[in-house]
Amino acid sequence: MQLENKIAIVTGGAAGIGAGIVERFLEVGAAVAIFDINGEGARELAERLRPKGRVLAIEGNVAVEDDARRSVEETVTEFGALDILVNNAGILVAGKMSELTSEQWDRQLNVNLKSIFLMSKYAIRKMGGRGGAIVNISSVHAFVSFPENGGYDASKAGMLGLTRTMAMDHGAEGIRVNAICPGYIRTPLLDKWLNAQPDPAATMQETLKWHPLGRIGTPRDIADAAVFLSSDAASFITGTSLVVDGALICSGK
Repeated sequence: MQLENKIAIVTGGAAGIGAGIVERFLEVGAAVAIFDINGEGARELAERLRPKGRVLAIEGNVAVEDDARRSVEETVTEFGALDILVNNAGILVAGKMSELTSEQWDRQLNVNLKSIFLMSKYAIRKMGGRGGAIVNISSVHAFVSFPENGGYDASKAGMLGLTRTMAMDHGAEGIRVNAICPGYIRTPLLDKWLNAQPDPAATMQETLKWHPLGRIGTPRDIADAAVFLSSDAASFITGTSLVVDGALICSGK
């Protein structure tokens, strides 16, 4: 599976899953724009990965319409076109529904869901006539719920509905839209969660028991799925979701 000469934007691409997708896309021949609110992190990653291919760092907020539009425009100006959008940026604001503030709820839904609408709207306009692929990074939280994760669960489930509708609305333009639903992935965010537990080592051992494959996922696992869904190998796949979780949800956890 190759993405030779394809142009991609990866939101939230400065770290974690996003950084893994950026690196993998470069390895298979794509040019990549890293769009992240952490501009310094995006620039540092771009500099580190530049030997692997054409890469651009763009600083901005995916939930701000002007920033979303600008990221698409800067990508097309730099690389000449746009073929792939990976909507990866996301945040988790934990708390019981009765305790969350309206501001916390809005921030969660704006970053995780409104950004999909904003980024996709402007990306689709540039893909018109060329076809393209949009990959939305959802979560197993779209299928199973966790305590004090109401806003996150709602945003990730809503993402799947939006994925299906976009696939129907823009299929005639040759634009495919799919979602990936990761489970536990070894990222700085997961490490932060583990380190906040009373016994991180014991928590990790318990977490491993939830995975029939016996390991936690890696950013590369999600990146490989993103490459597949963005490539011609998935030319007849659209409007669906791919669970990449080591059978976590099959285990009932």
